[in-house]
Amino acid sequence: MGRIVVSENVSLDGVSEDPRGEEGLGRGDWFALVGEKDLHEWRETLVAEIRGADAVLLGRRSYEYFLARYPSRSDAVADRLNSMPKYVVSSTLDEAGWTNSTVLSGDVVDEVARLKREVAGEIVVYASSRLVHALIEHDLVDELRLMTYPFVVGAGERVFGGTSGVKPMRLFGTRVVGENLVLLTYRVAAQP
Repeated sequence: MGRIVVSENVSLDGVSEDPRGEEGLGRGDWFALVGEKDLHEWRETLVAEIRGADAVLLGRRSYEYFLARYPSRSDAVADRLNSMPKYVVSSTLDEAGWTNSTVLSGDVVDEVARLKREVAGEIVVYASSRLVHALIEHDLVDELRLMTYPFVVGAGERVFGGTSGVKPMRLFGTRVVGENLVLLTYRVAAQP
């Protein structure tokens, strides 16, 4: 059975939207605010994560963002993304335009639950905040990996949306990445 792993870049105040400053929020490029050692170790962490993943799950907007950038690239991350199975949750896409991509167009809860049954290993979710909200709400997330940046952004989509109740997690690991970033890993805890 597969495991859903949400991997997000997140500010201290929980914002996950537009870390590259490309979406017009006017909050700048987070990567420009940290040091070279931070960026180098962040990239090494990302490469290790993507190599260990068995599939990627994305929402439509994130899928289109990745599709516009990665098929034409060649580096450790792009090569792995381009070759691995990718699943995109969308009610508007009829077909996927990226190699090894499949559109999941049915009910998100049913589709992701089926995907977890069919894919062995890690199914990593990148960037897709709306999808992450739904997955957390419906108890489909097995692990959270939050690359935490040392600043408050103040506005933007947050990694956690409203939920119908408490979603218990337990700290599984912490690791300093570079000099200023912290990778926090949480796994779902049993309900009391």
